Amino acid sequence: MIELGVNIDHVATLRQARRTWEPDPVWAAVEAHLGGAGGITVHLREDRRHINDDDVRRLRELTQVKLNLEMAATDEMVGIACRLKPEMAMLVPEGRQEITTEGGLDVSAHEAKLRERIARLADAGIVASVFIDADPAQIEAAARIGSRVCEIHTGPYAHAFHDAGRDAGNPAVRAELDKVRAAGEAVRAAGMCFNAGHALNYYNVQPLAALAGVRELHIGHAIVSRAVFIGLRGAVAEMKRLMREASGSPA
Repeated sequence: MIELGVNIDHVATLRQARRTWEPDPVWAAVEAHLGGAGGITVHLREDRRHINDDDVRRLRELTQVKLNLEMAATDEMVGIACRLKPEMAMLVPEGRQEITTEGGLDVSAHEAKLRERIARLADAGIVASVFIDADPAQIEAAARIGSRVCEIHTGPYAHAFHDAGRDAGNPAVRAELDKVRAAGEAVRAAGMCFNAGHALNYYNVQPLAALAGVRELHIGHAIVSRAVFIGLRGAVAEMKRLMREASGSPA
């Protein structure tokens, strides 16, 4: 059954615009859970530009939904994860100048370091995930280092969908979707769970949700944007309905 993981980083971005205490990411997590989210994702960046350490601590202590902690593969971040014990920790590339994570982690170029980080997470009882491009070499490397989950980067698909005027049948769109499909099949064949995410929204989500074997889609900006107009609980419920319709999962 496909699940929706809601990224609430941009709730914290709005808070940081005024450097105040609201809106509270913990409240956002509760609302998303009530809307049907199967999990909450937050990215604790090294520069703490939106989510901060206290947010993660409070999310772990005060909410009753699966927590996925996105983070760079640094000693500091792995130590934080091992102390707080989210259900899943996803290793991602991180650049100080980027607006959001762009491109997948180059697992094959850093196997030794990443294998050690993932082993530490596993020893702490945390499911380790990597955010990677739809590249067979990266999938093979992810399996070698012991990752249990691969989240396939869907940005190229989403951008092709937008550039084609939201035409799901456009050859360029179908080519990018086929790359994600093939990557998902390779991930599952290697014994890992197949998740996907990045730049997904209410218009492009259904072709992704219909792919065989996809376990979770992680979506943030589109949901938080819709929530400005209809509330977070309703925005999450709407996205989940679209996903379930496409995947054939029960409502």
